[in-house]
Formats: sequence, structure tokens, C-alpha cells
Amino acid sequence: MKNKMSVTFDSCSENESFARNVIASFILPLNPSVDELSDIKTAVSEAVTNCVVHGYPDDIGQVTLSAEIDGDDLHIAVSDCGVGISDVNKALEPFYTTKPDEERSGMGFTIIKAFMDEVNVVSCLSKGTKVEMVKKIGVK
Repeated sequence: MKNKMSVTFDSCSENESFARNVIASFILPLNPSVDELSDIKTAVSEAVTNCVVHGYPDDIGQVTLSAEIDGDDLHIAVSDCGVGISDVNKALEPFYTTKPDEERSGMGFTIIKAFMDEVNVVSCLSKGTKVEMVKKIGVK
């Protein structure tokens, strides 16, 4: 099976659940297990939350969720055109956060990496960030 989609929405925290539901609906034809569905929804939620909280800290911008199904492989990208990440390697470290005063745990990327088979983060200051994820559905 091959299929793809893309949706763009405002970087409002309310749209986190929208993104979770969009990705869940999109992957249903793959007949994912409950665990796979939960993992994917959580990873997308974390990526969107990063865009909302860190990508656009002072205003509302656009977040794009795109996904492609290629056989049993699910490719997902969550991107923004926000402030970007100054040190991606540091941001990928567990417990690293730029907002400790807001009770952020710094575990977003760690969670994404735990639930997805592949994760790649590309960022450029003042231009935005893109989180690319791959999950193989039905593979134990």
C-alpha cells in the first residue's frame, strides 16, 4: 500500500490532539496494534508540542504534519518555521530543556526515539525544525 497526506495547522496547544487524531486515522488501513497506534500518537504529540512550545515561543505559527505509507513503513514528518534549535545534539539528550522554569522535563525527543524505529532532527536557527520519524508497522 502507498498513500500520503499533509496537513498544516496553527501552533496552538489545542491542535496537539488534532494531530494525534489525524495520524491515527491515516494509519488505520495498516491495521496497527493498539501499542503501535499509541506509540505513533505519542511520538506525533511530542513533536507537535515541541513546535508549539519551543518553535514559536512568543507567537502562533504554522506546524505541518505529513505522513507517507510505503508498504509496512510509516514515514512521518512534523515541521515548523520557528526559531530553530541551536544545538540539536544537546536537545536530543534526555532531561535537556530550555524551559526548566515551565516545568518541562526535557524528555520529548527521548520519548519520540523510544517509540519510533528511526528519528532524525534537522534544524536551522530562525528557519525552523523538522522531526522525521519512521515506524515499521506489524514488525516485532
